Amino acid sequence: MRYRALPVLAMFFLFCAAYADQARAADAFSLRSADFTSGHSMPLRYSYDRGGCSGQNISPQLRWSHVPPATKSFALAVFDPDARNGAGWWHWVMFDIPRGVRQLSPGAGQTSDARLGMQATSSFGTTGYGGPCPPPGDPSHHYVFTLYALNVVRLPGATTGMTGAQLLALLKGHEQGHAQLTGRFGRRM
Repeated sequence: MRYRALPVLAMFFLFCAAYADQARAADAFSLRSADFTSGHSMPLRYSYDRGGCSGQNISPQLRWSHVPPATKSFALAVFDPDARNGAGWWHWVMFDIPRGVRQLSPGAGQTSDARLGMQATSSFGTTGYGGPCPPPGDPSHHYVFTLYALNVVRLPGATTGMTGAQLLALLKGHEQGHAQLTGRFGRRM
């Protein structure tokens, strides 16, 4: 009789393991936007406003949750790995975002409000957000928004003149975790 209980117990443990996996996934550090869904197209208004692009160059709304417990600040990088230059393109670099901040409103990439963090240099050569503007006829490019949870209040060596690649080098040894959101954008010929 007691051997009949084994399949029931096995099912119970499988159910508990599956539930625990779902709970861990639900509690994972995450980055989202009310303006677009990860893997889908970004609206035109968030694209660049020069170089043949007709957007408003407004940074999208971002929000994050389930932050790693030891987090003391955040850094944000938006990168296009599909850029034709072979090295990718940095669209937005931000650092020293205070640990209490859990969202950036639309247009935050155009402000110099130190309460939200510090803006660094994009591949456009400007400070702050520079929206998508791939060459006409290219397949949609991917714009990877990565939020890094850091174990320092101020990122040592970080300056507003640094690039995205320099930010990544400074993150070594300070990252507690990261969350990503990917938008897509393309232009017709």
